[in-house]
Amino acid sequence: MTLSSGNKKPSYIKSIFQMKCPRCRRGKLFQEHSAYNFKHTFSMHEKCSVCSQKFDMEPGFWYGTGYVSYALTVAFSVASFIIWWIFIGVSIIDNRIFWWLGINAIFLIILQPWLMRLSRTIYLYFFVHYDKDYAASRPQEFDY
Repeated sequence: MTLSSGNKKPSYIKSIFQMKCPRCRRGKLFQEHSAYNFKHTFSMHEKCSVCSQKFDMEPGFWYGTGYVSYALTVAFSVASFIIWWIFIGVSIIDNRIFWWLGINAIFLIILQPWLMRLSRTIYLYFFVHYDKDYAASRPQEFDY
């Protein structure tokens, strides 16, 4: 039996990078498409427009995203260092390492709004799981 394209399970990774609801993987998490609209970088819908999953589980829920953001930043820095090392090389004598530090810092500053949104999305995916029958079941509730 094959699934039609309307019933196909959305990709896990693709839905994270598109910042979709973790429960149905169809509804948008953020009100504004661009992370660089700084007044609304963190403006999220209260609940999913498709499956009614609540996004803000409890007061202080989003504090854990700092750890996810830190991990993403370290992963980006390690990846950029390895790429720099392979293509340019690393040396203190001719300051190549300091050039990498500066360029990496500039990239991290530019990517920070997007990384903060991505960290919120990944953190939410830790707690809310995909439900193929989201239309027939109730949204996930959390009692900590």
